[in-house]
Amino acid sequence: MPSLLRPLSMLRATLANEAGGGIVLMASAALALVIANSPAAPIYFATLEAYLGPLSVLHWVNDGLMAVFFLLVGLEIKREVLDGRLRTWPDRVLPGIAALGGMVAPALVYVAVNRHSPETLRGWAIPTATDIAFALGVLALLGSRVPVSLKIFLTALAIIDDLGAVLIIAAFYTADLSLPMLGGAAVVFAILFGMNKAGVSRLTPYLALGAVLWFLVLKSGIHATIAGVLLALTIPLRLSVGKPDDPTSPLHILEHAIHPWSAYLVLPVFGFANAGVSFAGMTTKMLLDPVTLGVALGLFVGKQVGVFGAVVAAVKLGLAQRPAHAGWWQLYGLSLLCGVGFTMSLFIGLLAFADSPELEAETKIGVLLGSLSCMALGALVLLLAPKSEMAGLRTPKGA
Repeated sequence: MPSLLRPLSMLRATLANEAGGGIVLMASAALALVIANSPAAPIYFATLEAYLGPLSVLHWVNDGLMAVFFLLVGLEIKREVLDGRLRTWPDRVLPGIAALGGMVAPALVYVAVNRHSPETLRGWAIPTATDIAFALGVLALLGSRVPVSLKIFLTALAIIDDLGAVLIIAAFYTADLSLPMLGGAAVVFAILFGMNKAGVSRLTPYLALGAVLWFLVLKSGIHATIAGVLLALTIPLRLSVGKPDDPTSPLHILEHAIHPWSAYLVLPVFGFANAGVSFAGMTTKMLLDPVTLGVALGLFVGKQVGVFGAVVAAVKLGLAQRPAHAGWWQLYGLSLLCGVGFTMSLFIGLLAFADSPELEAETKIGVLLGSLSCMALGALVLLLAPKSEMAGLRTPKGA
């Protein structure tokens, strides 16, 4: 019995940690909005624009601190694929199909709204992301109204979604490349990979070379946060046998060490630095501009259509089964929560429109409108989902 209870208790602890971080992230974003529209606004914006060494405070947050978040994302992806909830193909089918639908549909919605504006089409990927911390924060507030299987499904979906976002950033949001720096980064990555194969298990050499890798990637033209993912791929993972976690594995040690820092420092600081948008002078026209409308509709309409439509199609075609004890209304509510794209959506928006403060502001408004709408309606649907769905419904044959 203890061996059966351990995975469940660890899962609940992980979800609680994610959820707590999501609540702190919500608070930091709300505080940024309040300050950005208060007499303290000039101090807020001046502080973000102030330089510390070669980079502004905002750049240190977005290029430096967020590399820690991407390191964690990379560690989670590697662990889940090799030794977790995405280890087997049956485990990957439903969240994978849902994540794909949840990326394609919002992008199509954004492109449809911005089809006559070539300047803004570059932002097509902004509404494709799901913010796992925010979404799990909402689920935590709903408590037992949401079965654990649905939280596991959301976590797996968001991990695959994060992988898609990383690939999109690397492929489509890269500046002019510096071949010498890119070559240097490739050499450092090769050394890290060689250390892994040679059985080096101490984390200190990996982290030291990881800092060098971050600098080279920053100077290469590829966004610096990709260095976090590359470093994560080289951290050794000892596959667990008969237990959900191997505490001696370097990957698990590093993941557990940085998770609280990411959840309670990195993401809240990022949210505080990037969610602050001044509503002074805002007009109805700005709310209807292609970027604002495309992002908001991409998150609110595209995400729910893409995720829920993909899940229904996969189940009806017999490709996968619904998560245990989860009914259709609960899956629809979860699909709405996938439209909460706060952290990664803002991040991609900053990359897409780095040279246009006006479009950055429209992106932030669109992300806030879309995410808040999805959060409110998703929570309401899950709260009002028929109680019969909580009785442990199983998917009937042909359902």
